[in-house]
Amino acid sequence: MKAIACISQVPDTTTKVKVGSDGRTIDPSGVTYVINPFDEFAVEAAVQLKEKSAAETYVISVGKESAKEVIKKAYAMGIDKGILIKTEAELDSFAVAKNLADVLKEMNADIIFFGKQSIDYDDSQTGTLVAEFLGIPSISVVVDLKIEGNTVIAEREIEGGKEIVEAAMPVVICAQKGMNNPRYPNLKGIMAAKTRPIEEKQPTFTESKTKVVKMELPKIKGKGKIVGTDAAAAVELVKLLREEAKVI
Repeated sequence: MKAIACISQVPDTTTKVKVGSDGRTIDPSGVTYVINPFDEFAVEAAVQLKEKSAAETYVISVGKESAKEVIKKAYAMGIDKGILIKTEAELDSFAVAKNLADVLKEMNADIIFFGKQSIDYDDSQTGTLVAEFLGIPSISVVVDLKIEGNTVIAEREIEGGKEIVEAAMPVVICAQKGMNNPRYPNLKGIMAAKTRPIEEKQPTFTESKTKVVKMELPKIKGKGKIVGTDAAAAVELVKLLREEAKVI
């Protein structure tokens, strides 16, 4: 079995984002980049298959030279081989998916894991786009996964409940929080990952279908005001909403 996790590099969730001078990208100064948190579930799922069924495991990322750091993180977690589709271009989800699919179609994977979304753009579409390009089924927001022979049985979240989906491999699985508990790399794995080779490939598609025309931070909210703590405050609240806020 061959299991592949597709991962991306994103700003750490604790990063205080600043808009860059071009008004379309974030200012990279002082930003710490990490593996996309949802992609850690994808990596863990691939490593667990390696442990249970001796699966051959890969990670693939699309990005700049710095994206090698998240591949090394995947190595430290137990992944066998890593591939970087190296590009300096800012690609949208369509272009990223097309590049991934062009590499994946040569690899004949049985199961391809993604995180359900990246925390930077939150498009939630790269995994399903890849599946469409490859002509294989995809299952999103998966919180539990079982494999029986050539069939995957996935439990996925839906509004107000859950859904059980079966599909034949090859298949794309987009992992949701709760699917597993990603392991913390140990010191031995971290040190070994530093010297592991990473295969580089050139992008096959750089024509994004969309572009960011403007990026701006949300407006700072004004201070709140407490007008009272009992029923009499309702009259004052209505007055302020009418005369100050002018919303009624």
